[in-house]
Amino acid sequence: MNQHRSVCNGRWWRTCGWAARGVIVSVRPGFRERGRCGICRRRCPGYDNGDGRRSWRALDLGSTFCFLEADAPRVNCRRHDVVVAAVPWARHDSRFTRVFEDQVAWLACRCSKTAVSELMRVAWRSVRGILERVADEARRNVDLLDGLKRIGIDEISHRKGQRYLTIVVNHHTGRLVWAGAGRDRKTVLAFFDALGEERCKQTELVSCDMASWIAGPVAERCPGAVRCVDPFHVIQFATDALDQVRREVWNEARRQGNMELARDLKGARFAVSKNPENLTDRQQAKLAEIQKTNGPLYPAYLLKEQLRQIYRVSAKQAEQLLEQWLAWARRSRLPSFVKLARTITAQRNGILSAVTNGLSNARIEQMNTQIRLLARQAFGFQSPRRLIALAMLKLAGLCPPLPR
Repeated sequence: MNQHRSVCNGRWWRTCGWAARGVIVSVRPGFRERGRCGICRRRCPGYDNGDGRRSWRALDLGSTFCFLEADAPRVNCRRHDVVVAAVPWARHDSRFTRVFEDQVAWLACRCSKTAVSELMRVAWRSVRGILERVADEARRNVDLLDGLKRIGIDEISHRKGQRYLTIVVNHHTGRLVWAGAGRDRKTVLAFFDALGEERCKQTELVSCDMASWIAGPVAERCPGAVRCVDPFHVIQFATDALDQVRREVWNEARRQGNMELARDLKGARFAVSKNPENLTDRQQAKLAEIQKTNGPLYPAYLLKEQLRQIYRVSAKQAEQLLEQWLAWARRSRLPSFVKLARTITAQRNGILSAVTNGLSNARIEQMNTQIRLLARQAFGFQSPRRLIALAMLKLAGLCPPLPR
């Protein structure tokens, strides 16, 4: 290949040359950028010349690879000991330029891993490291936990084998503000440690489910916050109790040899679990038949529907309706609903707080759906740290713009 050299305009550019692997651009940092720690960027005394010159992958020039090449001396930092000196065109401990990594991160938030790898001509393993570096830098520059008043806490399974993430969403902005690997008390306490004691005191409302590993740390670290139990989980418990009654009646019909009733009950699952306004004509007919012929199942259906009504009335009416529902469930002689009444009695204040403040985990469930989509586009993540990095870039507003 013919040799070509020319002067390039720019702050760091010196000369450009052609090589068999692409364009090699020789660069050096400006005077103010020299002799700085690669981690904290503080000016430090020099240590040695390191391993000599090194190169960084830059954005391609059309279909031609482009690399920046420069000296890589080491400095002696008081805080981080001996490290490679910082360069203004790349992040610390990276073999790619800053603009290259920003473009990869932008594409990863919108494309599948195959598309990113083929378009940028880089391995997916390298993309994962890029996502972590870009996300870490963005989180250092932006305080996502500042001004939190209303938050939502929930968990999401990101892999088979009980692999969970705990996520925290700001209800005011609808954005993800924190995520951590695990689903236990220790993970929630890690979030409150990051939030800090002063900002914990400023938290007003916390929406979550009935899990004790969330409720305990919330009561301990945010004593002034009001915990709101998510309505979806309350109704889900009622639907599960109703389905348990249906299975018990179905098993009893089979033991008695009444196979016609057993077939009718097996086909009535959606008729009793769906909301009345969403029932088809056939399902409405099935529900009317259950009302006439089945004693235990229809009262269980009415219990489920009355519990839904507390979220459709005012706070004062909801309190009265909930007391009536608890009394009815306790004397219903349906074991699943008697057990549910004990659970709701223990969570009564949180349920009424959700009605009073109109707070739910709807934003968090929407966030869970987007995180699952990110994991599916990438065909899964071996490490939760990399999924967290991609989720923070995409859902916390930290994704860098395309280089211009």
